[in-house]
Amino acid sequence: MAAASAVLRSEWTKIRTVSSTVWTLASALVVTVAMGAALSALMRSQFDHLDPIQRATFDPTFVSFSGMVLGQLAMVVFGVLVVGTEYSSGMIRTSLAAVPQRAAFLFSKITVAAVLALVVGLATGFLSFFLGQALLGDHRTTLGADNVLRAVIGAGLYMGLIALFSMGVTTMLRSSMLSLGILVPFFFLISQILSAVPKAKEVARYFPDQAGSKIMQVVPEALGGEKAPYGPWGGLGIMVLWVLAALLGGYVVLKKRDA
Repeated sequence: MAAASAVLRSEWTKIRTVSSTVWTLASALVVTVAMGAALSALMRSQFDHLDPIQRATFDPTFVSFSGMVLGQLAMVVFGVLVVGTEYSSGMIRTSLAAVPQRAAFLFSKITVAAVLALVVGLATGFLSFFLGQALLGDHRTTLGADNVLRAVIGAGLYMGLIALFSMGVTTMLRSSMLSLGILVPFFFLISQILSAVPKAKEVARYFPDQAGSKIMQVVPEALGGEKAPYGPWGGLGIMVLWVLAALLGGYVVLKKRDA
């Protein structure tokens, strides 16, 4: 039986020595912060042109996280690559031969990737917030304002959960291309389109991205948006359930199928 510490070190070595995963994490931070800064500056210049409802529900914290739409794409890719690279390269056979306890193997991979994703997510959240607020000028808020710290930390949790959800899906599908072919359209087309359809949006608001993103809002109906039937932590809880289901499904497939 492989020692838990040895398996963790092995997974850490795999992730840090694959340049694509390292660059993907770096891209998640840079792209999110840059886009959030650009849109914060744009919002400052256009604030006086917003309609009264949008000005009344203006959420400077949530505006700082405008780049999350691209940052989550990078986190999806990271989660897919962490798992999918082993299947595409055939290394999964070697890994399972070295660690035949599949629960220990998957848990170690999830733990290392989750810690990395969370660290990058939290760094992204705080950098996006401080830079965004600096560019919002008179419309900014502070970290000490009500619920702002929760939203900033929540942004980091959201990014980490996106990566874990992607890992679970990829473990089930055992293919990077197939996983990306499902996850990218799901988050960037299906979820967004359904959330704009009157009857379908009642279902779409319980999708992981729609529910989880509520943790980043300080104003519930930010910029005139509709109020959700759950609060910030309730939305994050829904996202956690999606992640647990994906990881459980991945474990079942890994346990029952050959490499």
